[in-house]
Amino acid sequence: MIIREKPEWGELATFVPNKRLPVYNWFYYKEGYSRDLVFRLLELFGIERGDTILDPFAGVGTTLLACMQKGVNSIGFDVQPPAVFASLVKTRKYDANILEDTGNAIMNMRFVQQDFSTSNPLVKRAFKRQTLDDVIFFRDMIMDIGDSSVRDFFMLALMNVTMKCSWAWKDGAVIKIRKHPVPPLRKLLKRQIGFMINDIRSPDSTKASCSVGFGDARKLKVESDCIDGIITSPPYLNKIEYSKIYSIEEELFFRGMGLSSLRSHIGINPENVIRERNKLDDVVDASNFNPQSIAYFNDMYEVIKEMYRVSRDGAKVGIVVGNGCFPEGVVDSDMILSKIAEHIGFDAKEVVVLSKRWCTKNRVEKVGQTRESLLVWEK
Repeated sequence: MIIREKPEWGELATFVPNKRLPVYNWFYYKEGYSRDLVFRLLELFGIERGDTILDPFAGVGTTLLACMQKGVNSIGFDVQPPAVFASLVKTRKYDANILEDTGNAIMNMRFVQQDFSTSNPLVKRAFKRQTLDDVIFFRDMIMDIGDSSVRDFFMLALMNVTMKCSWAWKDGAVIKIRKHPVPPLRKLLKRQIGFMINDIRSPDSTKASCSVGFGDARKLKVESDCIDGIITSPPYLNKIEYSKIYSIEEELFFRGMGLSSLRSHIGINPENVIRERNKLDDVVDASNFNPQSIAYFNDMYEVIKEMYRVSRDGAKVGIVVGNGCFPEGVVDSDMILSKIAEHIGFDAKEVVVLSKRWCTKNRVEKVGQTRESLLVWEK
């Protein structure tokens, strides 16, 4: 296994480049990576039109959308309602004229006070009362649209501007409230709808298929030996609760819609630690792991087994991971996951280090250096 540094790819492992790209920027997802990283991996892996790529941690669909643009078929799963919803909306085909007519009708609606109650104190604290009233008004009006794809398109636009008009600030895995002047929601929504409609007017001649839905990466609903490549990024060790930062979106847009508000499931149940440690001891020395690390790598063991099962012989895998940072020190997730992959049957070819940062405790005391890495495997 080769270990090499490629810091020039560091920004590609973030969502920042997508903020400038049509469709990709319809929903900001700070845990995601960029379209250009997917493009480079498709080229590196020799993926061709008609091949199929899997993303078992699809997030808001960057891998899926990039594959569509290259004529590559794709399958994606996630457990977070906002993420799956955004992926669905971003990968559909639309009639721009219908959207334009519907958008004009929405923006010409006269405000009517809607009934809304929530026991979620965070939602109450995150908005000016007038802003929250506008969110509920437009949400309920959009819910009355009969065509589900059109309805979802405008709901995503509303989700986008709702957070821009809030006092909520996502700081790591925590939501903080910072009161500051916010723009009028109606004005921002009108502009967002215009941007999104303009984005889908660009001609798209690709015939690639795309499937996205809810799914547990440890139990993939995919046939064996059918995937040509995998491009993904699982939750990072000790950052597994980041899905909580989308609790406002879930409360406002998904409550009562029949969607199960599943949390990020990798490593959140450090139960049966003895059994899990015994499994890991077949691969690595887990004697010094804390329960959270044991649970995480045990779950990822199951994920990697599923990746191996669904992949064809010769399939390539690209996984962006970050090392764990704990007060007692750094856990090298990239190396441990590569060892698990080799134990299962993959050829762990490379660990490409994209960036490094200090791991600290008590905010200032350095306990080690963590890496964000791209793992390259082959079946």
